[in-house]
Amino acid sequence: MKQRIITGVIAGLAFITLLVLGDLWYAGLIVLVSIIGYREYLQMNGYMPFKLTAVAGLLALLCLTIPWGLLGITWSFSFTAVIWFVMFLLLFITVASKNKITIDQVSVILLGVVYIGLGFNYMIEARLADNGLFWSIMVFVCIWASDAGAYFVGSKLGKHPLWPQISPKKSIEGAIGGVVIAMILAVCFALYEPDLLGVGKALLLGFVIAVVGQIGDLIQSAYKRVKGIKDTGTLLPGHGGVLDRMDSWLIVFPFIYLLNLIPN
Repeated sequence: MKQRIITGVIAGLAFITLLVLGDLWYAGLIVLVSIIGYREYLQMNGYMPFKLTAVAGLLALLCLTIPWGLLGITWSFSFTAVIWFVMFLLLFITVASKNKITIDQVSVILLGVVYIGLGFNYMIEARLADNGLFWSIMVFVCIWASDAGAYFVGSKLGKHPLWPQISPKKSIEGAIGGVVIAMILAVCFALYEPDLLGVGKALLLGFVIAVVGQIGDLIQSAYKRVKGIKDTGTLLPGHGGVLDRMDSWLIVFPFIYLLNLIPN
């Protein structure tokens, strides 16, 4: 537990510092963790990182996550174009290899590119938007509040399992507690910056962030259960890997961004 707390405090302070600095500081961190997360994803699925399909996926991942505008590079391709061309390349590899590399294998690579690449990209996009620091901190605080609330409320009051086949320790009471606490903190942000966020929208955002974040957590739990592993990596002692710690982030940011729940 001591190691877990120390690691959490150090990693949290470093992350918040780079988030506040923004621009290439924060973007560089997110691109780096996206690469680490992609490597964890490959290892979890038994793929070697330097195989042709894995490298093709990595290049697509970088195309999606790197904020080209900050580098002064005009990128004319859309996300749809990047995803389609990497799909085309991966499917061609199945043909060129005469099915030694199968469509099942390249499908896993493509799923990882979309899941990890778009998830981390929208974290960068949120920070680069107008008042991006406010919106990013608000979303992160609601995610963390939901996680903490679900844990503590579930520990004290949890009696009814939420989804025992996927995550036996989670409870319905804990999930509800996490949602309520996230909504309360979202309202606090609205009261702090009423010109940016109204109370009604804050309640909606807090609810959506908490519910979708918990779904993101369950998605990763389901994946790890299928693979028979406890953690996706060992980057953070006591906390696991990138995908363990950021599973909610990868789902929440694209969800609220694509639904225009925060300014684009």
